Amino acid sequence: MVLGRLRSDDVYNQISAYPFPEHRSTALATQAAMLYVCLFFAPSILHTHTAKMREIVDKYFPDNWVISIYMGITVNLIDSWEPYKAARTALSNTLDSSNVRDISSRYASRMQKLIPHTQQLLKEGALIEENVLDHVSKVTNVVRECNVTLRWLMLHASMPGPAWEGNKRCKQIRDQVIADAKYSPLQVFELLLNTAQFELKIRDMFKCLLIEKQNKWEKYKKEGVERMMELSEVFSGIKPLTRVEKNENLQSWFGAMGKQIDSLKHEDATVSGRKIVQLIQALQEVQEFHQLESILQVRQFLADTRNYLHQMIRTINIKEDVLITLQIVGDLSYAWEIVDSYTNIMQEGIKKNPSLVIKLRATFLKLSSALEIPLLRINQAHSPDLVSVSQYYSGELVGYVRKVLHIIPETMFGLLARIVSLQTSVIKELPTRLDKDRLREYAQLEDRHEVAKLTHSVSIFTEGILMMKSTLVGIIRVDPKQLLEDGIRKELVKHIATALDNGLTFNPKAKTSELVGKLETLGKIMDGHRRSFEYIQDYVNIYGLKIWQEEVSRIISYNVEQECNSFLRNKVQDWQSVHQSKTIPIPKFPPTDSTSVNFIGRLARELIRITDPKTTIYIEHMTAWYDVKTHNEVINMKFFSKITNSVGTAGLTGLDRLFSFMIVTELQNYLNALQKGVLKDKAWLEMLAVVSKGLSPSSAIISNPGRFYSQHTSRAQRVWPQILDRVLKVGQMQLLRKHIAYELNISCKFDSKHLASALQVMNDALLAEIEAHYKEPSKPYPKESNPLLYELSTYLDWAGISNPYMKIYVTTKNLEYFSVLSFLFVVSQLPKLTYAKTVGSLISRRVQDQIDGVPFIVGVQTLLRQFHPEIRNQFMLYLGQYVKSYMETAISSGTGKATELPNEVMTTLYFLESFAHYSGITRKTLAVHIPEPILDQYQILSTS
Repeated sequence: MVLGRLRSDDVYNQISAYPFPEHRSTALATQAAMLYVCLFFAPSILHTHTAKMREIVDKYFPDNWVISIYMGITVNLIDSWEPYKAARTALSNTLDSSNVRDISSRYASRMQKLIPHTQQLLKEGALIEENVLDHVSKVTNVVRECNVTLRWLMLHASMPGPAWEGNKRCKQIRDQVIADAKYSPLQVFELLLNTAQFELKIRDMFKCLLIEKQNKWEKYKKEGVERMMELSEVFSGIKPLTRVEKNENLQSWFGAMGKQIDSLKHEDATVSGRKIVQLIQALQEVQEFHQLESILQVRQFLADTRNYLHQMIRTINIKEDVLITLQIVGDLSYAWEIVDSYTNIMQEGIKKNPSLVIKLRATFLKLSSALEIPLLRINQAHSPDLVSVSQYYSGELVGYVRKVLHIIPETMFGLLARIVSLQTSVIKELPTRLDKDRLREYAQLEDRHEVAKLTHSVSIFTEGILMMKSTLVGIIRVDPKQLLEDGIRKELVKHIATALDNGLTFNPKAKTSELVGKLETLGKIMDGHRRSFEYIQDYVNIYGLKIWQEEVSRIISYNVEQECNSFLRNKVQDWQSVHQSKTIPIPKFPPTDSTSVNFIGRLARELIRITDPKTTIYIEHMTAWYDVKTHNEVINMKFFSKITNSVGTAGLTGLDRLFSFMIVTELQNYLNALQKGVLKDKAWLEMLAVVSKGLSPSSAIISNPGRFYSQHTSRAQRVWPQILDRVLKVGQMQLLRKHIAYELNISCKFDSKHLASALQVMNDALLAEIEAHYKEPSKPYPKESNPLLYELSTYLDWAGISNPYMKIYVTTKNLEYFSVLSFLFVVSQLPKLTYAKTVGSLISRRVQDQIDGVPFIVGVQTLLRQFHPEIRNQFMLYLGQYVKSYMETAISSGTGKATELPNEVMTTLYFLESFAHYSGITRKTLAVHIPEPILDQYQILSTS
């Protein structure tokens, strides 16, 4: 039954929109697609029913063999019906080479006629209201002819789909069509543009006319009635015109005509139309038979009335049927995917002539009409999926619009690259004072003319896209200004991401670090981009600095997030990232080494490599790292401003965040190893218990400290190097974080002093509140659930108002004997260090010891900071006992001089002083653990 109905009836009532016999296959195309699908449920027809298949082919496929099933999914019947004998035989007539030639030639000649014809119609003044209303059928015929031609050529000359790509017969027929139809993608695209624009103009005109239809009708009717009444008065003799005699017959006749016109109703179009034709004829006759032509004013009144009646006929012919026909005929759903093959032509056209965007707007609107196909049945079924489906297809179409129009920002950035090159390397910066002799040298007229020319080209492209007007594509409104901005952002993101990825790639085999040179080069590239972007913003009417900062920040935040994924158990996927966007995607580049995911990881690891405590010494007073062997400066405080110049504040903050993750990982690995390997080992626990017992009470003096301490530290010789490695790494990264915080704070104070001051005051106020609460718990303070603390801490990190040394990175349980273990570890390493007055810090005694004092102290401090303060106090008590024991031994043995302290004491005291400095502990607290005279003596000796 279904097949019978589809074979015989016009199920979708399309034939009324396509009255010409040669358009029959196009009119029945939707039905043909349904019939094609349904035939597979009755394969016997395809195989054996030759007569039925012949009937189907003659009716639906006499001149077409590539059909669109749904939203651009195309099928070639040559390939699809190959296995079915009856279907294949029936189709052979259509595929006869002479038939294919005739059809192709027919469409080729139509194409040659339609392109100039549509261009003529689109000229200014051709599509005026009167012309269109007088020739509605001709106009719809042109639209119909264009769409049928476009459909046939786009389907039959399109690139083969994946299903029928390898079929030899399909290729032969397609090649014949291309040859016989003289197929040119450019011409097809031109016809598509003209048709879309023509349809849009007609549709917009009819929509306006339909809205104004009743008002116009009433207006014309009123004017006609008034003219008749005035003529009636003229022949009454009361209101005589020059040489018009009184005529009662004409007076009453014109009065009656006025009433006749007044009685016309626009609702009954057929009756009113016939009546108006009769009235026009009557007015013509009265003018001829009563010799009224000689009276100029009367003749004018009669001509005006006839004109108004003609306008009424035109107005009554404005029907919604025209819009419905245009909608049916203009369907472009078959080209939903095929249209992509014309993208390059569109983009090349835009590059040559940016104003082409106006015509393309009509094409995009025509393409959006394809959305009605998938939405029609969903809407009729009152399905709740209507919104989501329309949202999906509209999004897809807007994506395609963006893809086509992206050529504008792409071309603009090509021009911008040249402007960057000229501004950074060719055009000289004008000095404050300039000698007149050197004026020509600085004028650089040709170069400046080149910049002006390029700038003009950029502004032309901008003008092109902004002429497009705001357009509703499906259910999404496309704002051309937003489209331009998004395109510029996308291109900017691509350029910056590429520059960062290429600029921060390091050669692992390089003898000296390439970091400084790479950062300087990258800084110049970024500065060039920023300056040219700043220069161009006024010409493209965008907020350049805002876009620059937002996009650079987004790129770096995204890369930091991806780099930090390696430290997370639950990774942030691309589609989950708040920094990634479908409209303006951040490109991902393949990693260049085995450890880092992207440039931010490479930068961080290169920084760690060149400041390795095993090969460098950090000198606090110089705020710089020096090479252990050559004593050359590796990096100093100014180095971090180079990072700011190349990757900006966002890059520096991202680096800081990455170091935080690395520190957390190091601390977690250390504590996990400690818990599993040391604190669960019976031998270790017994040894630590013996040491703890031997050291208590902490006020007691150890009688033979050298022997006592060394016998216990030597028992763990295999473990100390592993602990030292982690402690030095943590200390090194803490130092780097401190330098980053300083650089961020300085640049924040310099660039935005009000923000820096406001954040500092806010931070101090909150800390004061919290301290007041702990002193007096009845006082309120910001709760942990309050987002204020969390949000403010982000601002503080970006402004560098934070102290990494005070941070708690991991939550820990109270580990038994942890203070004893930490003390033994420090005591085992102190002999490797010596206090150097020349540099004012602890340095390794021998180069091969591979230990640096400052990272060591900072690392130990950070490690103890993760535990309860009591453990740190216990650790300091043990160190105080260590100092006192060695002092006592020196005094009692008589080896100690009044003017010097034992080496062990001197080293330990410097360690404790630095430890207190980095931990924020006062001298008063230190004096609790070590007698003041010893501290005073140390102060004198260390400074003398």
